[in-house]
Amino acid sequence: MASNPPAPEAPYAPSQRSADSFGYGDYRTDEGPWEEWNPTADSVRPVRGKHRVAKQRGGGFARSSTVLGVGVIAAVSAGGMASANTGKAPVSISIPDLPNVGSLISDDEPAPQTASALTAFGSETAADTYDSGAADAGEALRSRIMAQVESQHTQYEVKAAAAAKKAEADAVAKAEKEARAKAAAAKKKAAEEAAEKAEAARLAELAKQYTLPTSSYTITSTFGQAGSLWSSGYHTGLDFAAPTGTLIKAVHSGTVTEAGWAGSYGYRTILTLDDGTELWFCHQSSINVSVGQKVATGDVIGRVGATGNVTGAHLHLEVHPDGNPTGIDPAAWLRGKGLNP
Repeated sequence: MASNPPAPEAPYAPSQRSADSFGYGDYRTDEGPWEEWNPTADSVRPVRGKHRVAKQRGGGFARSSTVLGVGVIAAVSAGGMASANTGKAPVSISIPDLPNVGSLISDDEPAPQTASALTAFGSETAADTYDSGAADAGEALRSRIMAQVESQHTQYEVKAAAAAKKAEADAVAKAEKEARAKAAAAKKKAAEEAAEKAEAARLAELAKQYTLPTSSYTITSTFGQAGSLWSSGYHTGLDFAAPTGTLIKAVHSGTVTEAGWAGSYGYRTILTLDDGTELWFCHQSSINVSVGQKVATGDVIGRVGATGNVTGAHLHLEVHPDGNPTGIDPAAWLRGKGLNP
């Protein structure tokens, strides 16, 4: 800071004594006579402003350091506030060479670049601090985001692997189920085919043991057929219409248990098989066997006729398992023996 120059010292007078001899504001008469000094305009420099304060050599550095610290703090604060207010990253400013501490406080006016240098130094320091903090915060945020992405990716891979494993297991299970179903179906079909073949073989063998009761016939009435022609209200046998005198054969080997007239049945022959089944041959024109006679399959036991309650020549055949009065369908029974009436 600038100050006024000091006033000139008074001219030296030999008759005067040293000013050090003054004591406590009182004059001492024993010091000798004093001359009065009247300064003139020529001997005294005009005073401008306040008197200059002498530079302190011993404490100047401390004062300069204090001022420098205050200036740096102010500059840093100003730079930080500017950065915070703008919300933008501060622009780096080059720092010029700062003058030494002693030159910051001088008798002359301070150089303008000193304040600019302090401001620039504070701004750059704040910018560096901001950049460093922002970089650290950004890196931490980036690390967290990458960690979250990695975690989510890992979870997705685990779920995808589990889903793929489950899908594979389901596909294997489905394939095994389908294979078992196909194997079961094939086994069932093979069993059915084997059963059919076995049944066909059995029927073929039975067909050798059984035969149809007559030939050159026409089926005119079936079992269970309803009508007023029958006293029971329905037909109880199977009718083979054929010309009178057509041969009637034993369907299977057995024993003749009845042979004679039977009312509405006309002439009837009953053949009892080895399993107890009774076969009734009715409306015969003639009987060729007698009671107790054993016959074999295909033996002639009589001839077709029209005796009894009839409307024409035919053979009326009934089947009574175990000799029961109620008969069963003769056509179904014949088919069970390998015959197709």
